[in-house]
Amino acid sequence: MIKKTIAIIPARGGSKRIPQKNILDFFGLPMIAWTIKAAIDSKMFDRILVSTDDESIANISREHGAEVPFLRETAADDYSHVSSATIAALRQAESHWDEKYDVVVQLMANCPIRDSEDIKSSLNNFVDKELNFQISCFEYGWMNPWWAVALDENNQPRRLFDEADAKRSQDLEKLFCPTGAIWVAQVSELFKAGSFYGPGHVFESMRWTSAVDIDEVDDLEMAKAVYMMLNSKV
Repeated sequence: MIKKTIAIIPARGGSKRIPQKNILDFFGLPMIAWTIKAAIDSKMFDRILVSTDDESIANISREHGAEVPFLRETAADDYSHVSSATIAALRQAESHWDEKYDVVVQLMANCPIRDSEDIKSSLNNFVDKELNFQISCFEYGWMNPWWAVALDENNQPRRLFDEADAKRSQDLEKLFCPTGAIWVAQVSELFKAGSFYGPGHVFESMRWTSAVDIDEVDDLEMAKAVYMMLNSKV
């Protein structure tokens, strides 16, 4: 059965850590345009919807090929989980277009290096394995979380994983970190669970270079370095 699939790109306008993060320039394009382009180039979606509360983000998104027929009505504050924003956008979309969707793919606008091939691979895996919820992740590399410590007011460390003390680094289990790059769900199951972390959710690993989330200024510098590395002619 051919399923109706919608991509939703949440892009709130009130970013505080990096003001106007979703539309700041990233190598010649507004940051959100990279995600819109990846979604369009994947050719996997019946609709590509940007969910925003900000008219300037809406206008830029339309210019780059996304649909923004309405502004977000709810879940536009600092505290609402992104799953809530996507669910709200789904309900608005169903009402606006008078249509139902089978699969939703949430693509965060602050992951500009994730590309169309990443999207196709992720969605094909979701469909092939007949999953209900799938969350993108990447394997920790040079930053080994097994050695993580918490520091008290005197900078005295407290190990978070005591079991790692007795093992060599090569003998430690691989650890993975979620990224907002590509989250996929069956729409009916997402409505019931209220979160992409619904019953039986799985993680799907992707390249760490595609997984960079930009939330802080340091993240932005990392993303720029990764982009230049991937696009270097040397």
